Amino acid sequence: MKKSYINGIGCISAQEVVDSDFLSKIEINTTETVVKAKQPSYAEVISPSFIRRMAKGVKMGIFTSTQALKEANLDIPDAIITGTGLGCLEDSEKFLKAILDNNEQFLTPTSFIQSTHNTVAGQIALGLQCKGYNFTYVNGAISLETALLDAKLQIETEQANSVLVGGIDETAQHNIDVQRIAGNIKKKEDLPFPILNPTSKGMVLGEGSSFFVLENKQKTNTYASLEAVSIQNSLGIDEVQQYIQSFLDSNNVRLDEIDLVVLGNNGDVEFDVYFNQVSNLFNFTPQVYYKHLSGEFYTASGFALWMTLNILKKQSIPVDVKMNSIEKESYQTVLLYNQYRGKDHSLTLLRKC
Repeated sequence: MKKSYINGIGCISAQEVVDSDFLSKIEINTTETVVKAKQPSYAEVISPSFIRRMAKGVKMGIFTSTQALKEANLDIPDAIITGTGLGCLEDSEKFLKAILDNNEQFLTPTSFIQSTHNTVAGQIALGLQCKGYNFTYVNGAISLETALLDAKLQIETEQANSVLVGGIDETAQHNIDVQRIAGNIKKKEDLPFPILNPTSKGMVLGEGSSFFVLENKQKTNTYASLEAVSIQNSLGIDEVQQYIQSFLDSNNVRLDEIDLVVLGNNGDVEFDVYFNQVSNLFNFTPQVYYKHLSGEFYTASGFALWMTLNILKKQSIPVDVKMNSIEKESYQTVLLYNQYRGKDHSLTLLRKC
């Protein structure tokens, strides 16, 4: 059975990650309830005549997928698989608003065409002229993990030699308003917004795009091997540790063999107790977190994966993401755990090559 190697990565986030060294210009937000992704110059990868008509999510997806493919020295992948929680939200809202404003008449098709969840994967395929397997998963906070699981199966079963995998989500005003009404976003009166040791409910909303090239061959530029991915819709707080232990047992990995644990704490005092269970399980293991940098969104785990792969390659952890002071001489085996509001639990196991 073939192994899956991650040979190229690309990312756009609320941090300056495109034209700078790995997290060398960290901005930690404690006052804004919504953080926007820092948009790079798209002109180098997208024709200016197309840029103005493209949705933000599409532009971010094309840019980060181009980054990943370039780093992997790959022209056209055998398959393109994406994950998204809400798709191209801005265009969805534009189209629905146009329906209301125009009494369902004289509607322009552009916003509708770009409003579907699989728009990003389709636009990437059109640009590359990739006619292979193309699929988009819309599974809430495990959308990216489902895409990674599919990609891993494609390679293991030799259906594909290379797969481009990505996670994309964008913010839009109506959705922000709905999330505020639902109480999912932090309130201004709860300032500041610490992620560790939170004192209030809700999260800081974010957005971003991350893409990865998975191949069946290890190269000189390989970041890590994708050892295993697990997803679980629902877990009780007292079931988290057993879930992790069972996952490690099934992959023949002991607790003390994990060199680094990456946790998705988002500062919600109601649900971060799940992550506390994991922290207690790995008391003597280095731990890092990331949503104070990226914000919370359905595919925020893509930023976590991007960050983790850079840590494995550089063998160094930025101070601003450390949850404890424990260090190791080298980082070889890493476990990522994420969940959103007590649902959509995921585990991802990586091993440095």
